[in-house]
Amino acid sequence: MTGDTPQDEGALLSRAAAGDAAAAATLVDRLGPRLLAFCLRLTGGDRAEAEDIVQETFLRLWRKADEWDANGTARLSTWMGRVASNLAIDRKRRAKRAAPMDDATEVPDGTPGIEARLIEGDRRAALVRALDSLPPRQRQAVVLRHIEGYSNPDIAAMMGTGVEAVESLIARGKRQLTATLTEGQDI
Repeated sequence: MTGDTPQDEGALLSRAAAGDAAAAATLVDRLGPRLLAFCLRLTGGDRAEAEDIVQETFLRLWRKADEWDANGTARLSTWMGRVASNLAIDRKRRAKRAAPMDDATEVPDGTPGIEARLIEGDRRAALVRALDSLPPRQRQAVVLRHIEGYSNPDIAAMMGTGVEAVESLIARGKRQLTATLTEGQDI
């Protein structure tokens, strides 16, 4: 998160909406990298898909720029996180509907390598697969809290739900992740 207040973000957005290219570039520079990192996690590391989501999120922001209320309860970055999350979930649902049946039965190779970097790659891949196995809202809450570092109230605002619901989603998601990741280990 940046140290900017919602009013600072709102002022930049107002200037960008009025055609100030420097203000638009500043917003992209401030909000883009973190949004891209978040989208990469939501898309399982698919950079092209993540970049498309970031681009669509910024397009929606520019379209809504003149409506933004800098004195409202949500920060601009929170609003963008929510839009990006929804776009990622929608894209994943469309991809599942369009996926051929043969792809659905493929099992990723989880064989660990000998070298330490291969083992680390396997661990990361296992985490991505485990995250992908969660229901979309649980995955979104867990990623926002434990990977992106957002607070539960910010997550609640992004997801359009209450803090208690976020806490419940995170707790259930963590339990499922633990079970999924433990199943894959040879003890």
